[in-house]
Amino acid sequence: MADSEERRSLLGEEGDEGSPSGGQADRGPGRALPAICDPAHLLHRVVVLGFMCFLGFGSYFCYDNPAALQTQVLQDLNLNTAEFMQLYAWYSWPNVVLCFFGGFLLDRVFGIRLGTIIFSLFVCVGQVIFATGALLNRYWLMECGRFVFGIGGESLAVAQNTYAVNWFKGKELNLVFGLQLSMARLGSTVNMNIMGWVYNRVADLVGSPGYTALGGSLMIAGVTCLFSLGCALVLGFLDRRAERILNKEQGKTGEVIQLTDVKDFPFPLWLIFLICVCYYVAIFPFIGLGQVFFIEKYNFSPAEARAVNSIVYIISAPASPILGFMVDKIGKNVIWVITAVAATLAAHMMLAFTFWNPWIAMSLLGVSYSLLACALWPMVAFVVPEHQLGTAYGFMQSIQNLGLALIAMAAGAILDTKGYLVLEVFFCACICLALMAGVMLYFVDYLRGGGLNQSAAARAKLQKEATSDAEIKRRPSKLTEGGLARLAPMSAFGPRNRYLSRLGAQLPDPRSTHLSSLAHRSVLK
Repeated sequence: MADSEERRSLLGEEGDEGSPSGGQADRGPGRALPAICDPAHLLHRVVVLGFMCFLGFGSYFCYDNPAALQTQVLQDLNLNTAEFMQLYAWYSWPNVVLCFFGGFLLDRVFGIRLGTIIFSLFVCVGQVIFATGALLNRYWLMECGRFVFGIGGESLAVAQNTYAVNWFKGKELNLVFGLQLSMARLGSTVNMNIMGWVYNRVADLVGSPGYTALGGSLMIAGVTCLFSLGCALVLGFLDRRAERILNKEQGKTGEVIQLTDVKDFPFPLWLIFLICVCYYVAIFPFIGLGQVFFIEKYNFSPAEARAVNSIVYIISAPASPILGFMVDKIGKNVIWVITAVAATLAAHMMLAFTFWNPWIAMSLLGVSYSLLACALWPMVAFVVPEHQLGTAYGFMQSIQNLGLALIAMAAGAILDTKGYLVLEVFFCACICLALMAGVMLYFVDYLRGGGLNQSAAARAKLQKEATSDAEIKRRPSKLTEGGLARLAPMSAFGPRNRYLSRLGAQLPDPRSTHLSSLAHRSVLK
């Protein structure tokens, strides 16, 4: 019975198709596979989960290589800050478009297994080109490398979540996505704290600091991308084997993109988009420029500066499950969004106008960053109908990448000409715009019935009533489409996870995940 339930969990099916008999044909009569080799057994799926978690490790590790080596990149390549921030902008540009089509490529063109390997190769090749540009002191080649790296990085996150939904179902997904999130944060944190040491060791080997030592360090960082490529190959083999033994199908993202849906987006959704863009453009560019800021203003050593700059990522891993659980149980999403934005504004003002210990402000920034992700991203699923979720999340990711690319360039130019104080004031202004949009969202939602700011109990009661009416009357509920959209949609879990993982958010309550496996991706990027 236990094996049968596990098999149904893996396949997401019921009835005879999920019974053990489907896999016995390959095993031979009377021969049972060892637990670690049986795709339907929990132990085997735990092994698969390990490879899933490390699938994106290289991408997360190498994404913030420039931030971890900010001083070295600026000095060794003789760059100004605007040119430095272009390295982040070039990552974002391809994802202004690719966020719409990553799922389509995995579903219709490559398939999950081949697609994962291809996107892993893009990540590896992009990092090698980036490192080669540093070795040859060719900045334009480094830009090309970051562009190629961006093509693979975001879509690889789509593939990672698709694998997870294909192998795990129901309540297991909370733990699975939580582990993937922790591994993502681990990659970012390890990068921030180890790359300076790697650079110093390479500099000792080559005889002196310089672009040769920088390129060698970045090439060593690329080993993590090769490791992730190996995980992609192993996952492809294991998934192909499970398909043969269990007669299951390749996973699909479930993504549905209809650009014509944009014209039907309600006003609250546009406010959510505005909050998203204005908030995150004050987080990620700041982290990219943070190391030199802490060295110059607080006289930190490079190691201390890297440590405090990485605290946002460190806090997000343990804080996200706690804050996500709190938001799930309490509801009141809009209030939590406003609270998180206000706390972020306070953190930036402390960094800009005081000389208090920066660990205080950065810790507050880490908590508020996690809280906003938990409260903001699920709200998209409360304001649009189910069939528009893919378009809404894709559009949100697209304009966010556009905002990150533009603000990265603007931040570099401001820092070169005006200094860190003016840059911090600029970030505070962006957060103020997000705060005003949050307050406006509260009043607009209030005038429309308060669906976004309902308590969790009220939302559950409304959904229960709607379900009861549908069962009794055997016809569509009397609730309006807008009213239904304010409920937690039954298939929204997968699309939300596509983005929450990169944000550092705890995943919402996974109601009926069988309808969608749209992968999480980094808005962090």
